[in-house]
Amino acid sequence: MDAASGFASLWWWIAIAVLFLVVIPLVLFLAHRLLRVIMEIKRYAGDIQEHGVGITANLAPVPALLDTRDLVKSVGGGLTDYAESVDRML
Repeated sequence: MDAASGFASLWWWIAIAVLFLVVIPLVLFLAHRLLRVIMEIKRYAGDIQEHGVGITANLAPVPALLDTRDLVKSVGGGLTDYAESVDRML
């Protein structure tokens, strides 16, 4: 084994050490942070879905508002007639 191959072998072992001591822990740390954020987003999405379903349950009576609007219009005409009658009597 000559000096050049020994020197290359030394650099090879340094690169392997850097890979195992720096790169892999850094990748694992970043992956953990990413997974933590993904899980938080998943919790938020579940919360939004749960409360969205609750809102839709409360919107079930909304079509009855159309009937209420029509009834108010019909009663409003009758009230106008009543007010005119009372005004004539006074």
